[in-house]
Amino acid sequence: MVSACSSGRVGVSGTDSAQSSIATSRSTSTSPSPPPSPVPPSTTALDPALEIRDADGRTPLVVATKSRDTDSARRLILAGADVNAKDNMQDSAFLYAGAEGLDDILVLTLDHGADVNSTNRFGGTALIPAAEKGHPTTVQILIDAGVPLDHINASGWTALLEAVVYGDGSPTYQDIVSRLLAAGADPGILDSQGRTALQIAQQRGQTGVARLLGG
Repeated sequence: MVSACSSGRVGVSGTDSAQSSIATSRSTSTSPSPPPSPVPPSTTALDPALEIRDADGRTPLVVATKSRDTDSARRLILAGADVNAKDNMQDSAFLYAGAEGLDDILVLTLDHGADVNSTNRFGGTALIPAAEKGHPTTVQILIDAGVPLDHINASGWTALLEAVVYGDGSPTYQDIVSRLLAAGADPGILDSQGRTALQIAQQRGQTGVARLLGG
């Protein structure tokens, strides 16, 4: 069983395994008996407690992820928890791990069926807040996983635009911009005010970022 309590702690216990039996027949002749059929692998029924929800619509996995409890998140994911299940804030374990730079949990979700095209309440992919919040390694993980580079969120920004709009032009954000450009992000996409990432960087005095963008 898996439970999420109000304190945010997550408990995990094992589920019963269904066992299969095989019958063997005795030979009535002197010839050797045929070898027994291989035993089929046992199956584990999905524990319904993995997907119970609290008042905020959070599954135990979302609770563990938002609590930054990597060990519990790992156990829940390996037990079959849905990595794409969203709470009332439209956060899934995958989306939240990407946004907050929780790389260990993020990789686990990607290895267990995360939808790289899923979007948050702002209409953005996991890559956009990862770039906005300054998580270079997370950005690279998401790039390598195939998250769309030029997806535009409800504010009219791509990951590249958010790295400039919300970034400070520091080496961390230069690293993010460099990774996005190397992966093929389009620097010519305009924001809702008709500005390119280069124009925004120049307006904000982000000389290093502007240089990467060709300025």
